[in-house]
Amino acid sequence: MLDHLKSNNRAWATRKVAADPGFFKRLEGQQAPEYLWIGCSDSRVPANEIVDLDPGELFVHRNVANLAPPQDANYLSVLQFAVDVLKVKHIMVVGHYGCGGVRAAVDGQRRGLVDHWLHPIREIQHQYRAELDALPDERARLDRLCELNVIRQVRNVASDVFVQDAWARDQTLSVHGWVYSLHNGLVNDLGVTTSRLEEVDRLI
Repeated sequence: MLDHLKSNNRAWATRKVAADPGFFKRLEGQQAPEYLWIGCSDSRVPANEIVDLDPGELFVHRNVANLAPPQDANYLSVLQFAVDVLKVKHIMVVGHYGCGGVRAAVDGQRRGLVDHWLHPIREIQHQYRAELDALPDERARLDRLCELNVIRQVRNVASDVFVQDAWARDQTLSVHGWVYSLHNGLVNDLGVTTSRLEEVDRLI
């Protein structure tokens, strides 16, 4: 079972050691990443590879449609650990164009439990319906909804007490909103970086 994946693993480990004999020795020490990536579970969006960072350099949380819901204990546990224990300096909320979760949130089909998870995206669509309807086609509307979703999740992260407490104690911490393009492999910075409490209100 899965022999090809185990073989891939052995080949990968061999390549790593050949290129850098001390690679795994360093990984055995305490991880000290400066970045938390909150991204989509989509298999086409590998966090470390997109920003060309090695294991140990990027703390990662992924879920369907890169949400940061204030009632989700899994996300909140990752956020608190990243901010309070690892002392990351940057949190990137990273969506991607062509997101199946965003599309599933608004296509009218019913899929079960995931419909409840995606409800915040339907709320965003409702709030910005006039802006979205003015766009020329469905792809443009979905791309913009991906962007609006990222901006909303940046606000969720920046509004959380763990982040606000970090700012109150003058901890260096910024929250960023990016959208990754499957078309060309590039990230689009949405220009919503937030580094202090006073900046949160300008976000949607």
